[in-house]
Amino acid sequence: MTKLNAFDLNLLLVFDAMLRERSVTKAASDLGLSQPAMSHALNRLRLGLSDRLFVRSPEGMMPTPRAEQLSEPIRRALMDLQRTLEPEDFVPATADRRFTVAVNNGAAIVLIDRISCDCRSLAPTVRLAIRPSGVLDVPAMLDRGELDAAIVGQPPPGARFSTRVLVEDQFVVVMRRGHPLAEGSFDARALAAVPHFVVSSNDHDFSFVDREFRARGLTRTVALEAPFLSAAPLLTQTDMVAIMERRVAEAFRRAHPVELAPLPFPSATPMSVMVWHCRFDDHPAHRWLRKRIVAAAANL
Repeated sequence: MTKLNAFDLNLLLVFDAMLRERSVTKAASDLGLSQPAMSHALNRLRLGLSDRLFVRSPEGMMPTPRAEQLSEPIRRALMDLQRTLEPEDFVPATADRRFTVAVNNGAAIVLIDRISCDCRSLAPTVRLAIRPSGVLDVPAMLDRGELDAAIVGQPPPGARFSTRVLVEDQFVVVMRRGHPLAEGSFDARALAAVPHFVVSSNDHDFSFVDREFRARGLTRTVALEAPFLSAAPLLTQTDMVAIMERRVAEAFRRAHPVELAPLPFPSATPMSVMVWHCRFDDHPAHRWLRKRIVAAAANL
């Protein structure tokens, strides 16, 4: 059995960074170590715990069963220690810490630049790490403390999460300049007749669109589902149309030759919602971060 007084507790930070990054190089960067120093620390960790802990795979350095068994108690212990050591008050001008926030497409496009500028102005040594929410298990990462907050279209269920609505919007139709539908107003039948591009990385509920079509005895053809990064060439060079949140569509129009039009039926109300774990409700640093996010949304 490993005795605590003979174990270098700094190696727990190495373990946590490897769990988070699944890469020796990225974990070293996260901890401010050189790659040789990180490799040496990982070897010491393996020796101390009598297990390989992380093995190479095509997806990166994957944890062994022993590492997975240790992950939750070690992460929880580090989080408890971090909260214990943090000052009772959070002083932005001198704070030296990192916040990790997951965001959906809409927040990435219309909010992150405002949040980043605000944070840099008020807290120059605070670091933001932004993650795409569409590829993450947001509830699990909030539970594990790997995310400080997330901005999503549909918050996860559960009393353990706190939420705040940041933005309410409307959906609009996006199409290339000169598109046949851009010549004037159009009805639901005309909209159903053109091919639709659906942003696969969007986390909003678009089921209302097909309900509206069905209520009129219509169906639409979804010609393609693809991530938002594919939208520009597809929407500017084809007759496909897309349905997007208005603020996202307006930002898209500023960068690309597209036109916007209202839906020919009532729009649902897409929301951007901030979610965080309720155990951080009263945490000074987290409260400060949430205020910055709310302020950025309020200035849209």
